[in-house]
Amino acid sequence: MTIPPPELILASTSPYRRALLERLAVPFRAVPPDFDEEAFPREGLTPRALAEALARGKAEAVAARVPAAVVIGSDQLVALDGRILGKPGDPARAADQLQAMAGRTHELITAMVVLAPGRRFEHTDVARLTMRPLDRAAIERYVARDLPVDCAGSYKLERGGVALFRRIESDDHAAITGLPLLALAEILAGLGFAIP
Repeated sequence: MTIPPPELILASTSPYRRALLERLAVPFRAVPPDFDEEAFPREGLTPRALAEALARGKAEAVAARVPAAVVIGSDQLVALDGRILGKPGDPARAADQLQAMAGRTHELITAMVVLAPGRRFEHTDVARLTMRPLDRAAIERYVARDLPVDCAGSYKLERGGVALFRRIESDDHAAITGLPLLALAEILAGLGFAIP
């Protein structure tokens, strides 16, 4: 008799992460992590260490409420010259972020933590993206088109934002959208989930 795997929970309200996890065709539910990212201490942390700590915090917050489940926590940051560029929140700030990155290379850091009863898996994908030189008019056209105000770095690669770039270096293109599916599929298969 085969023992079914435990419940799978995505510790996120992100529609992007939900859509990515749906690609693996494994039943799951999305649960808000109840974790205050803004209050998290950032002093002395590199962008990578911060993304990893935030992913860990989200997963642990949900796992504390549902300890028998497999919980996925993830966080994503954009770093330009070691400085974190968060979600802009409005079109003017999105345009300013894009102007700062135009013609330059930045890092998109996607950290993931998977907690299962008695087990912990951590994976971080660091993509390097080089943006084309862009004038303000092109940037403002893009922002009006995709309205990327809820995205770290102010772009949506899965939409028109792909036209902003000259080069993208990543081990897992799904990680760029918010969840490293290559690593996640391997972890979930090892935990007994039917992948594929």
